[in-house]
Parts: sequence; structure tokens; C-alpha cells
Amino acid sequence: MFTIVAFTLGPVMTNTYLIGDDQTGDAVVIDPADVGEIIVSEAEERGWRIVSIWLTHAHFDHLGGAAAVADACKPMPPVALHADDYGLWRMQGGAGFFGMEIDPGPEPTVELKHNQVLHLGENTFQVLHAPGHTRGHVMFYSAKEEVLFCGDVIFQGSIGRTDLPGGDFNTLINSIQTQILTLPDDTRLLTGHGPETTVGDERRYNPFIR
Repeated sequence: MFTIVAFTLGPVMTNTYLIGDDQTGDAVVIDPADVGEIIVSEAEERGWRIVSIWLTHAHFDHLGGAAAVADACKPMPPVALHADDYGLWRMQGGAGFFGMEIDPGPEPTVELKHNQVLHLGENTFQVLHAPGHTRGHVMFYSAKEEVLFCGDVIFQGSIGRTDLPGGDFNTLINSIQTQILTLPDDTRLLTGHGPETTVGDERRYNPFIR
């Protein structure tokens, strides 16, 4: 079992997820968007130890808090990212396109791959490569807990944008069809922006994939 704490942080209201293993107290941060000190403080209050940072993709609004999280944790938690987004990470996640400059944090040292299994205590998460929003976008799926951390692939009633470098509409739709709509309808979708939803609701109501 694990506990999920959600934050909405940064200039474009990005969802960050702090996940703590209920038995060991180990925790991971998915997409530390901004104000890493808030994330670390929450972990400390719960008695959790942040052991890794998992990035769904390398856009600036999903990693702007990584440096502060890493600086506050001893030992420094490794950062996990798909190799196809390393170039984007080196460009500060595209922050310059929006007139901003950020510290992207520690260089990723864990290369995520499709169907890779990540561990948090006794919990397992399957890495699902879902390009289209970026080339290296991934999602993290817990079949046991019926939850998918899906980043910017799909939102409640919408989908991720495809007009930025590395985006492709047809590729994104294919990722949704093959990696999300194949999951059980009750699967919770914890998205990168906006409220959570479910596979079933998006299958029925999302106008982009009907």
C-alpha cells in the first residue's frame, strides 16, 4: 500500500505527486513542478524519506522543483527520465521558449524504458512509454492500486498539447489508445494538470478520443 499526496505548483498549475510507502516510509516524487521545499517539508512531517524523483517528461513545469528537492535530501535522490527526453532536459525543459530560466536539477541517472518495473517498498509501478506530448513521455502504472500517473498525455475531457517541439498529435492519440484505454475503466488517472479522472470516464466523454 502507498499514500499519495498531491500538490498543484508552479506558473501553470502543474500537479506534483508525493508517494509514500506505508511500510518502509520510503517516498518518491513524481514531477516536482516547483517550490521543492514544500514537497520535502510534507515528506518530513510524515516521516518519509525521499529516495527518488520520477519524471513523466522533461518540460520545465514538471521539473522546476527538482533542484530544491535534491538539495534538501541526503543522500541526493536519483532522477529517472526516458532517454528520448534527455535533450529537452538539457534545454531546461523548454523554459526559454516562455521567457524563463530554471535550474533543471540533478542530471537524470535512471533511464526509464517501456515496461520497466520500478519499486517503492513492496509496491511496483510499470513504466509505460507514451510519446506524443514529448518523445520520451512515460506514465507510471500501479495495477494493484488501480492508478496511473499519466502526466500530460490525457486530462479530464482533453489531451496533452502537441504543438511544442517533439509533439505529434497522431502519436499522442495512439499512445492513449494503446496505453490508457486498454486499462480497466476504474483505473484512476492522476494527470499533470487539472482534476483526476478515470479511464472509463475518458473513454465515454473525452471528445478527442471518441
